[in-house]
Parts: sequence; structure tokens; C-alpha cells
Amino acid sequence: MKSELNKMLAGEPYDAFDPPLVEARLQARKKLFRLNQTAPDDAATQQQILSTLLGSVGANLTLETPFRCDYGSNIYLGENVYFNFDCVILDVCAVHVGDFVFFGPGVHIYTATHPLESELRRDQEFGREVHIGNDCWIGGRAIICPGVTIGPRTVIGAGSVVTKNIPPGVLAVGNPARVIRQIT
Repeated sequence: MKSELNKMLAGEPYDAFDPPLVEARLQARKKLFRLNQTAPDDAATQQQILSTLLGSVGANLTLETPFRCDYGSNIYLGENVYFNFDCVILDVCAVHVGDFVFFGPGVHIYTATHPLESELRRDQEFGREVHIGNDCWIGGRAIICPGVTIGPRTVIGAGSVVTKNIPPGVLAVGNPARVIRQIT
């Protein structure tokens, strides 16, 4: 029989109030509290906390606080990634971010979602992985929804809501985000 954690990571319906999951979120929040209270010039402490919070961290991560996430352990970052202030990642499933990816302020990435049926929604949720390719720029206050893949070299305009996959090398904007043009 699968644990609720294994169901969650597989994108299957699971009980978010399962005690081990509640404890894992609590531990992440403790680390986030320390991270978000660390002096801005104390890069060593910030990097130490991030190395224990996140699933993997490439070289040269810059993360402006405050930052929030569910578990942290399901976030996998490439090299030279930059997060501006107030970013949120709901990582019930994996979030894979490539190299040289820049996030504007207030970007939200959601892997968590819920059944449409109200009876099921009372005690279940599920998730879908998010993938962001190399050399992407995600504009401020953009929202990346569960299950989305954003191709390499793509720019997502500020305030956009990305509800479906976006191909490589394009500019996508709006709610829902639509491809406006190729980037040459």
C-alpha cells in the first residue's frame, strides 16, 4: 500500500492532512522562517538553509526573501537561478527549473490542485509537476499552474497566468497566457 507521500509525489489523490506530510510542511516552515529572518548580508546562512530545504540547488542561486514553499524538497534548481522578492512555490510534486532562469517579484508556481467534485475536494488533493527550461524569464506576478512545461529561452510576461505548455523561444503573455511571437 502506497504512503500518502508516495501518492502525492506520483500525482495521485492523497490526504494532505496525513501526519507525516503535516510534519514535513512544519519542518519546511521552520526553515523558511529562519531563511526569511536571516540578514540580507549573511549569504552563508542563507545558502546553508537553502541547501537543506530544497531538493537540489545549482551554483549561484540568488533568492531574495521573503520566499515561501510547501515542502522545498521537491524543488530542483539549475545553475544561475534568480528569484526576486515574494515568490511562492507549492511543491507537492516536483518543480524543475533549468539554468539561467530569472523570476520577477511575486511569481507563484503551483503543482497542487484539487478535484472539481466537492465531495472529493473535502479530503483529497493531487498535483502535477512543473518544468521550466533553461534561459527563461518569468515576469513579476506571473502564475504557473500545475502540469505546465515552459520551453527553453521563453519569456512569460508580467501578470500572466500560464495554464498550458508554452513552447521554446517565445514570448507568452495574458490570462490565460498566449504565445504572442517568436523570440529571435
